[in-house]
Amino acid sequence: MSRALGKGLCVAALLLAGAGAARADDNDYPTEARADYVFGCMAANGQTREALQKCACSIDAIAALLPYDKYVQASTILSMRQGIGQRSNEFRSTKLFDDKVAELRRAQAEAEIRCYRASVN
Repeated sequence: MSRALGKGLCVAALLLAGAGAARADDNDYPTEARADYVFGCMAANGQTREALQKCACSIDAIAALLPYDKYVQASTILSMRQGIGQRSNEFRSTKLFDDKVAELRRAQAEAEIRCYRASVN
C-alpha cells in the first residue's frame, strides 16, 4: 500500500471515529466519556475522595476547553500510536495528528493548573 493511501485511510478512520460521537453541543461530553476519564484518572491518582474531586474537575475543565469531537480524535490518535507497525507509524509521523494531540495536551495542562495546583496553595 502506498504511503499516501495509508495516510488517507488513517485520516478517514480518525474522522469516522469522531463523527459518530459528535453531538449538537461539541462541549457536551457524554456521561460515559466523563466517567471513563474519571475512572482512569483515579486509577492513576488514587482511589480517594480527593482524587475523585480533582479528576472530575479535570474532565470538566477539559470539556470547557476542547470540543468533544476533538477530544475523541486526539484520544484515538494516542491509542493508535501505542501499536506497532506501519499504521501506528502513520499516526506518529503525521503533523495533522501531532496538532490534534497538542490541543488535548494543552487542555490537560490547563486542567491540571485549575484542578490540581489550585488546592496546593
